[in-house]
Amino acid sequence: MTNAAPAASPTTSPSHSFALSAAAPAARVLARGWLHLALAALVGSGLVVLLVVLARAPGIHEILPFIASFRTALVIHVDLTVLVWFLACAGLLTALTLKEGTGISLGRIALGLAWAGGAILAFSPFLAPGVPHMNNYVPVLANAPFLVGLLIFAAGTTLMALAGLFFAPLPFNAAPGEIVLRLGIKSALLILLVATAMVFWTWSLIPPSVEIGEYYFELLFWGGGHVLQFTHTQLVMVAWLWLASRVAGGVSLSPRVAALLLLLGAAPAFAGPVIHEMLPVNSIDNRHAFTALMLWGAAISPLIVGLATLLAALRGGRESVIQPLRLSLLASLLLFGVGGVIGYLIQGINVTIPAHYHGSIVSVTLAYMGIIYLLLPQLGASPVAGKWPIWQSLLYGGGTLIHILGLAAAGGHDVQRKTAGAAQGLSGASETAMRIGQSGALLAVLAGVIFLVLVYRALGRKNALPPPA
Repeated sequence: MTNAAPAASPTTSPSHSFALSAAAPAARVLARGWLHLALAALVGSGLVVLLVVLARAPGIHEILPFIASFRTALVIHVDLTVLVWFLACAGLLTALTLKEGTGISLGRIALGLAWAGGAILAFSPFLAPGVPHMNNYVPVLANAPFLVGLLIFAAGTTLMALAGLFFAPLPFNAAPGEIVLRLGIKSALLILLVATAMVFWTWSLIPPSVEIGEYYFELLFWGGGHVLQFTHTQLVMVAWLWLASRVAGGVSLSPRVAALLLLLGAAPAFAGPVIHEMLPVNSIDNRHAFTALMLWGAAISPLIVGLATLLAALRGGRESVIQPLRLSLLASLLLFGVGGVIGYLIQGINVTIPAHYHGSIVSVTLAYMGIIYLLLPQLGASPVAGKWPIWQSLLYGGGTLIHILGLAAAGGHDVQRKTAGAAQGLSGASETAMRIGQSGALLAVLAGVIFLVLVYRALGRKNALPPPA
């Protein structure tokens, strides 16, 4: 989508712009559908995150009558955010690349399946009793509606990925920056298919002696969950390049170098099937191999792209219309860096782990928020302007930074993860750290509410969809 941007100063290094050109009208309508699914996931996760935060808060948890619901709420919250929200945003970007015809038709079916699956996931605690399992990546509520919803949602995202791979040809007559972004989106979709296939492959490899329970689901989603993170990493780099181009007029990376970095960032994901082939899925070596793959394989490309887009954002213009995009980008880069550093400090099974992944998750979320602000006028909505989007980015980024630093400090006192109430064993410094962390989390929740209000208001003030460029 073409966006005017401030020109780079002649005294600076050459800048290269990365943006998608205007999509076909049907593709933009489809993109709005994925956007609405993404927003609905945030609404649902926000409703349950209040329970999660309060259940962990010192002093408050003693008077809550529903602490037993903490684990169920956490399952639904995590799945709505890191699964439905993230992949709906991937659907939004994919829809913008589709051609009229078969691609749009498949995209509509994919969207319908994703909506149905996501809704069943969200309401599954009310449809049947189920034991919550706090396994990594895709925590599970062990009841039939949840598992059916998960399968339907996976079918929708798989169909979306296939549509994006086969019905969104690279327009080689387009600007080089656009080809790079489309390449990044395609690589992310291919990785998504690999991750999904690995889950089903793992299911066939789990020994019959492993009983269905938390350990079973930990094995089931361990390899595919790690590979899926490369999808998110690819798309956050796409978002950074696009936002930096809008904010500063371009990035110092040439399209050729940016394309190589995206390919380099995607390559480690394809080691996942090799690990499964070489190491039993229930072996400690398999577990360590995927941990090392994520720790080292996803570091180089985001670091280089992140530094380049950071420099662009710092030199970018100060026009009020681009400040929400600039702050979303800066906050995303900051949290990606801090979350990554905390990841290297993890020792044991304590709340340092959620400090790491909350930094990474919110980094991706902030990048998507910036992209949504950027795209709203192109999707037929009014632009988001004024001070509120600026405050929203500051509160969300700042609140999350306080949250993860508090969790990391509490993890240094060995406060265990996936616990609530008295089970946390809080006292002294660990209690202070958790209080600080939860105050930051509440600020982030408030910022999330502000984001939803701003975007829904913009969508309610519909503008005519612009014609294709």
